[in-house]
Amino acid sequence: MQKYDYAKCIEISKRVRWDIDKDVIRGRPFDFSKKFLPDGISKVDRFDFLNEEQKRFLSQIQGRTYANMFGFVERFITAKILEITRDHWLDDQVALEALVRFCDEELKHQELFRRIEPMMSSRMPAGYRFLPDPNQVAAAVLKNSTWAVLGLILEIELFTQEHYKQTIEPDENLSELYKDIFLFHWKEETTHAIMDELEWPREDRKLTDAERDRAVDELIGIVADVDGILQLQSGSDVDYFLKAGGVSLRPEEIEILRSGVLKAYRWQYIFSGVEHPRYQAAIGALVSDAQAQRIRQALAPLL
Repeated sequence: MQKYDYAKCIEISKRVRWDIDKDVIRGRPFDFSKKFLPDGISKVDRFDFLNEEQKRFLSQIQGRTYANMFGFVERFITAKILEITRDHWLDDQVALEALVRFCDEELKHQELFRRIEPMMSSRMPAGYRFLPDPNQVAAAVLKNSTWAVLGLILEIELFTQEHYKQTIEPDENLSELYKDIFLFHWKEETTHAIMDELEWPREDRKLTDAERDRAVDELIGIVADVDGILQLQSGSDVDYFLKAGGVSLRPEEIEILRSGVLKAYRWQYIFSGVEHPRYQAAIGALVSDAQAQRIRQALAPLL
């Protein structure tokens, strides 16, 4: 874990603060002559039966879903972080300010992703559907223990970092606006992961062994629910790609496409976070060997 504290998070938050219109959108449209997500995230380069135009369109569909996914997960992230500020109300005011800033930034990110959806919709063929309802998903996630939800939140915050630094930032052939959205998103998310790494162990110290064991099962259940969402959304996105893109493929190619997009989504939203060294270190410090084995066994079928 990085050796930062709440005060350092406040310092970084003040320094990187940005405005949606002035800094990010700046009156620009998306460039549909370019990809949105890089191949390292979308995995479209693996579909050698698609031409370059088709791969670009598929990356734009995935990019649209990618933005919408962040918009909806930040609904329950904000709610949970706002809830745990209660522990600091009459205690550490520096921690309280850091976490309030966390919530404020996540609310802004939700607005950003709401704003860009119609911008993408206006330039893409009709028929795209984003299936998860943010409020319903948030309500379902928040029924679980704080320990389990913080475990999910840290996983999300870490794959945000991984995706931007490893694949989005180095790619010079993406839509400039799309790339900038995740540049500015990344700037503020860096401190969120740090605060997750501080809050998860703090929550863990409250639990009995039995409570922690139940929380591990809850985390496994949440990941299974996330995978259910990915199965539905990946199928919907492939259907849209085939219909809106006028793509004619052989049945075996469609099957490869369906399984490949689902595999890409599972990597994007589950494994790139779970396998992150910081995540492994964080959860490894909290769970027993037997609990860690249960988690690995639950994830194995998704691979």
